[in-house]
Order: sequence, then structure tokens, then C-alpha cells
Amino acid sequence: MSDEKSGSGLSRRAFLRGSGMAAAATAVTGLPLLPSPAEAAPPQQAGNPPNVPAQGPGAVKITLNVNGRDMGTAVEPRVTLLDALRNQLDVTGCKRVCDRGTCGACTVLLDGKVVYSCTTLALEAVGKPIRTAESLVQGEKLDAVPAAFVRFDAQQCGFCTPGFVVAMKAVLEQNPRATPAEIEKGLQGNICRCGTYEQMRDAIFALCNQKRS
Repeated sequence: MSDEKSGSGLSRRAFLRGSGMAAAATAVTGLPLLPSPAEAAPPQQAGNPPNVPAQGPGAVKITLNVNGRDMGTAVEPRVTLLDALRNQLDVTGCKRVCDRGTCGACTVLLDGKVVYSCTTLALEAVGKPIRTAESLVQGEKLDAVPAAFVRFDAQQCGFCTPGFVVAMKAVLEQNPRATPAEIEKGLQGNICRCGTYEQMRDAIFALCNQKRS
């Protein structure tokens, strides 16, 4: 018999030999012969990554206490508190600016402590009270800290302002008699790219009931 090849490049002799092995295995075991991994895997195109299915933990349901209110959502373990607040709970006071824990625009209070929400996982905040800049507004009444910012025009673009007022509020809650120097020390983790530091100093002195020379 000639060893002619089919259009696929497989000879009839090789095909018959493989078919005979499969039939023999089925007769003995009652199970079909499984192809080898190399035979089962689809051919890869040159330069393309292997066909690996996506794997990893899925989203889990959590409850976050935000500004005194329990709010439910579902997050993957890698989701930051900033993303959970802004993208899933529509609490947008904290801002995304640097996204690497250097500017302070995303500052929130977590269990009474100042944290960058862009470097804090949402899962870490479960069971702890979270306070954002929204907590400094009650109806139409502003807290004394943002009110001082408004009075002295201590903001321009406004992206950094929520982080500043939250950090400043934390300092004054820990020490209501804080001096301007102590308040400024508590703001060392916040940056204003518009450079409104002089107006902020006016607001700080007013909050300390002192006149700025």
C-alpha cells in the first residue's frame, strides 16, 4: 500500500495506526483514549501569549460605615477604599490625584485616624467608622474648618481641599487648643498644587482665634 498523505499532512498509515490504538484501548478499558496535552491544546500563533483563562478571587460583599451610615457593596480584595467610596458608593468628596499616597487629596478619617484612601484596601475598613469631607456639612451648615476655607478663599481648583479640611479637622478634634504651628504640622501629608498656602494660613489662624501678623 502506498503511504499517501492526506491534505492535512497525515499519512493514511499513521491515521489507521492511531485509530487502531484508540479502538483497542476502548475495547479493553471501556473508555476512549484521551489525547495528549500537546494534541489537545490548540496551536498557538507565533508571538501570541498562551490561552490562559483568568483566575483569581471574586468580589465579596462588605458593609462600610461611611459618615455614620452603613453602606453595602461588593469588592475584590484588591479594591482600594478610594475606589469603593467613589466608584461604588458615590461618596466623591475624597479625590484621586496622585493615586500613590503622596498628595493627600484622598485623605479620610478611618477609626479616627488620618489615612490615604488610595493606599488603604476597602476590606481593611470593614467594621471601622469612615469619615470623609461630606461629614463636615450638616444640611446647609458648614463645619468651622471648611467655613474658614470659604471665608479666606483658601482654595482654587478644589481637588486638594477635601483632604486638607479632613486632616485639619482631625488635628483640632485631637487638640482643640492646637496652635497654628501644630495644625500646619498635621497637614504635612497634604499638597496644594495651586499654592494657596497663604490663604490656608489665614484660615488656620482664624480657627485658632489668633491674628496673623
